[in-house]
Amino acid sequence: MDGVTLLSDYKPYPFEIASVSLIFRLDPAATRVLATLDVTPRQPGADMVLQGEDLTLISLSLDGRTLAPGDYLLDETGLTLPAAGLPAGPFRLQTEVEIAPAANTALEGLYMSNGMYCTQCEAEGFRHITFYPDRPDVMSRFHVRIESDLPVLLSNGNPVGQGPGWAEWDDPWPKPAYLFALVAGDLRATSGSFTTRSGRKVDLNIWVRPGDEDRCDFALGALARSMTWDEEAYGREYDLDLFNIVAVDDFNMGAMENKGLNIFNSKLVLASPETATDTDYERIEAVIAHEYFHNWTGNRITCRDWFQLCLKEGLTVYRDQSFTRDVRLGGLKRIEDVAALRARQFREDAGPLAHPPRPDRYKEINNFYTATVYEKGAEVVGMLATLLGPEGYRAALDLYFDRHDGQACTIEDWIKVFEDASGRDLSQFKLWYTQAGTPKLTVSETYAAGTLTLDVMQMTPPTPGETEKPPRHIPLAVGLLSPNGDEVVPTVVLELTETRQSFRFEGLSARPVPSILRGFSAPVILERATTPAEQAFLLAHDTDPFNRWEAGRTLARQTLMAMARGEGAQLDYLDAVGRLIADDEADPGFRAACLRLPGEDEIAAALFARGDTPDPEAIRVARRKLMKMLATRHGAALSRVYDSCAVAGPYSPDAGPAGRRALRLATLALLTTEDGGARAAALFAEATNMTESIGALNLLVAEGKGQGQLAGFAARWAADPLVMDKWRMAQGALTPPEDAAETVARLAAAPEFDWKNPNRFRSLLGGFAANHAGFHRADGAGYALYADWLLRLDPLNPQTAARMSTAFETWRRYDAPRQAHAKAALARIAATPGLSRDLGEMVGRLAG
Repeated sequence: MDGVTLLSDYKPYPFEIASVSLIFRLDPAATRVLATLDVTPRQPGADMVLQGEDLTLISLSLDGRTLAPGDYLLDETGLTLPAAGLPAGPFRLQTEVEIAPAANTALEGLYMSNGMYCTQCEAEGFRHITFYPDRPDVMSRFHVRIESDLPVLLSNGNPVGQGPGWAEWDDPWPKPAYLFALVAGDLRATSGSFTTRSGRKVDLNIWVRPGDEDRCDFALGALARSMTWDEEAYGREYDLDLFNIVAVDDFNMGAMENKGLNIFNSKLVLASPETATDTDYERIEAVIAHEYFHNWTGNRITCRDWFQLCLKEGLTVYRDQSFTRDVRLGGLKRIEDVAALRARQFREDAGPLAHPPRPDRYKEINNFYTATVYEKGAEVVGMLATLLGPEGYRAALDLYFDRHDGQACTIEDWIKVFEDASGRDLSQFKLWYTQAGTPKLTVSETYAAGTLTLDVMQMTPPTPGETEKPPRHIPLAVGLLSPNGDEVVPTVVLELTETRQSFRFEGLSARPVPSILRGFSAPVILERATTPAEQAFLLAHDTDPFNRWEAGRTLARQTLMAMARGEGAQLDYLDAVGRLIADDEADPGFRAACLRLPGEDEIAAALFARGDTPDPEAIRVARRKLMKMLATRHGAALSRVYDSCAVAGPYSPDAGPAGRRALRLATLALLTTEDGGARAAALFAEATNMTESIGALNLLVAEGKGQGQLAGFAARWAADPLVMDKWRMAQGALTPPEDAAETVARLAAAPEFDWKNPNRFRSLLGGFAANHAGFHRADGAGYALYADWLLRLDPLNPQTAARMSTAFETWRRYDAPRQAHAKAALARIAATPGLSRDLGEMVGRLAG
């Protein structure tokens, strides 16, 4: 199949590379890379294929003998050494290449960011540095020498020598090339140390540009907390003498787990109360934890091939979610995770980009860094933990580390560990890894003579390339509440394995209220006929935090759907919100989550699932109308909560004060629809932290106001690009739809908009993609503007352009004129000469 890589075609690499020595002589326009590979053939008669792109070959030698052009084959994808010219035993291969980091706008391989050299090698960036078998199952020890007059020269592992203009590093742990890292620049370190449980001291450094040192303390503390948690929760101890994190301004991803030298997007390191929000602090801590946890789940045990990407990413996302739950948010974390899963992954599963967590083919691997691989991958790990219980899960993970340390593994290896640890057959469960789509569970119930019977049917809709979907193994957590709100049956896990099953609960004194899918025990869509009164009861009484939030969310969603169709609001929802506002005993963060209405895209998805054609403008009007109805009906109570949640004293990002600020802003969002923004303007003027400053500004922009506040914000923060990203995102995402495209076009044309920087591009254009009614404007202006900018970015940074093209994945939901505009935009992109492989594949799938 032309241009497609198939899982079924996997073959082990026919050579072992025990060690790699790299010498970098850094120069912006002409960096020299000298590579020495110690090679042992594994398969007689095999050619040696080394990937290499955008490299100028200077010299090539084998065991000291210079090879002539006739001794090898060189093309735009790499270098091939024919088997006939290779020794039968071990040999040494040396190459010297020249690359141009300053010209590398794709930010893959070795590139420059404002005078600093840095690397990004996952998934296939190392081939832009030197000729090498750039695949994750080739694991080698790396020794690196960096030559440059820059003051800080960093690579993987431990430092083994340095002098004027040079530094050497050695990584004692074998790793694939995608984990290689190099950083060189004028940097400053915020330093600390960590003592492992076995008593070893590990030096910790957060490296940043001069002037950013005062925004590193939180990141350093988050790293230490992550190391402690991993020892306690998983028994995993760090294995080097040093752990470095470097903040980089130009980065396609959030961060990268390179062994001992994590490279981070600067927005996920730098934080101060004046410049970072509570959400930023939470995200920084979670991503630092995620990349640290990769040391064992990704580095020590890695992927055999890129089809197994969810093996390391799904497991590590599950670990970082558990960490945030344990150290910061408790049950609120599950609510956040499910909301994000539904917004991103369920949308992916329902459209043309649907794929299983472990796909069986790809054209461009960079296009599979998706919500399905990460977030759904984490859900699958969570289901295994639910099925085995805490002790069984820990036993399986201990076996995984013991059995596979130092190996490149597959999903089959992972499932086998759980089977061996538990004695269970998980062959049906494996379908979660190999099939796309979100299962739908339809639940009905009957009650008679003290027995409640739950009848459950599962069905997974067809997805591209998959029409037949056998039943999956689904853990369904259920509890029962009495009519007075007491829990009569605590949480039990039912296991679904068939298309239809029934479950009986006997010995009940009265008909209970079921609480189904507690903790969101499986990534499914639950369909069950309920009344608004029952949802209000669960919102008031359910002992499961997720299902309590879910009841309120369901009420809000049903109300908004009805209003978008021109019907009235449900009084049950309005009354339930009133009770929630008055519940001062509930956690403030939880109350804030319950007060936030479902987003416009969520309502559009729900309407489309019912067979309706969603109208983006009608949804927006309905949502704003409901917010105003809540403010009118509960204004006094909302004002009381708003005033009572003011946090006095120095700023702290801890969960307690952050929850109070979240509740204050959630009430303010409702009040602003009633008072025209008076309170929001007052809060903006007096705010002493970024959470409240940008929160108030967002509300003003959403009201079509705040021009003076926008100007003042820009004047204050013009020199801080990360803060200005928030300013641009506010306008892209929240400007009323009739003005959104024009506002974004104006901001994008400003000379200070550095659109080549991924953070800048994502803040403005990504914000605009989230402006539901603005992006899906009836005249097609949103689609056209977005396509223009994707085409402008693609020649320089194909990865970012391709990932942001997913804004188009829902165009089939809407009316015929909107569909025509979206198809025209996609067709224009597809017809552009020289379109990258990355964006070309995505547009083909989106339009197909």
